[in-house]
Amino acid sequence: MKSRTKNNKTRSQIEAMVARAFGGMTLADDDGAVCELKDGWFNAVYSIRLANGQDVILKIAPPPDAEVMSYEKNIMATEVATMRLVRQNPTIPVPNIYFFDDTHEVCDADYFFMEKLPGDTLAHVRTLLPAATLVSLEYQVGTIIREINGFRGTCFGYEGNPDLRASTWKEAFIRIMEAVLEDAARKRVMYDYSYDEIRDVVQKHAAALEEVTTPCLVHWDAWDYNFFVQHERIVGIIDFERALWADPLMEAQFRPFFSDGITNSMRGYGKTSFTFAETQRCYLYSLHLALVMHTECYYRNYDTDEIFNFSKDFIARSMAWLRAN
Repeated sequence: MKSRTKNNKTRSQIEAMVARAFGGMTLADDDGAVCELKDGWFNAVYSIRLANGQDVILKIAPPPDAEVMSYEKNIMATEVATMRLVRQNPTIPVPNIYFFDDTHEVCDADYFFMEKLPGDTLAHVRTLLPAATLVSLEYQVGTIIREINGFRGTCFGYEGNPDLRASTWKEAFIRIMEAVLEDAARKRVMYDYSYDEIRDVVQKHAAALEEVTTPCLVHWDAWDYNFFVQHERIVGIIDFERALWADPLMEAQFRPFFSDGITNSMRGYGKTSFTFAETQRCYLYSLHLALVMHTECYYRNYDTDEIFNFSKDFIARSMAWLRAN
């Protein structure tokens, strides 16, 4: 997808990054040595073939003058640190980080090279798979997310932004929600609800946040495009840039994107029933995600209205439940 935050580079610029990362290595001498991967919405990502035949992935952060939302500050450094952390658990299939450069000496933004995963994304192969295989893969997704949530932090919120951290989850989440509304106000975003109406429903259900007392590592962006499949197995998970220390119920597997009932990924996770307070939190997190997706449209300048329209409906559904209950 085209996006204002994508920091695309020329072949010669990428060659300089390769040389720095791999001890003077050059690119393979063919037109396919640099291939942009366009599924993402935020960073520029390339599949790179080195002169020695090795294939790697290059990810480049937005340019320094790009407007980003508050929670997106320093998220590439967060991504690298989080991927290195979760590799401590061998059951989480995360690619190896080969090189991370935040000096801005050969590139105007942070960038890193990582292992290229085998297979294809779950998003690309979902409709081609037998039903039984898809059930198994979705179950595996749930088990992987549970393992990620097993890491514990010392505070709640985002590593990359001290303004969005707190000692309690209730305080951190309210700060995070307020930051989204402030980001929206800077772009004069008009939702179908006033900012005060949104604040009111958050406060109405905020007591449910007090149950969360342990900061768990949450991927938050674990959708089909970020899981890789090969031989009927999930062989990789990527895009940890939006990870935060939070309530595991923030994970995408607990959002009602495709089903209002119990999903295979929930079964794999081991979470198939919810108290009323947990349901309250799930709808708060759905509202947060919907607001983020909608507000991002004003920062990214996407070339399609798909996300705008989807998020608008998602906000309405989340607000309807939060108001009625």
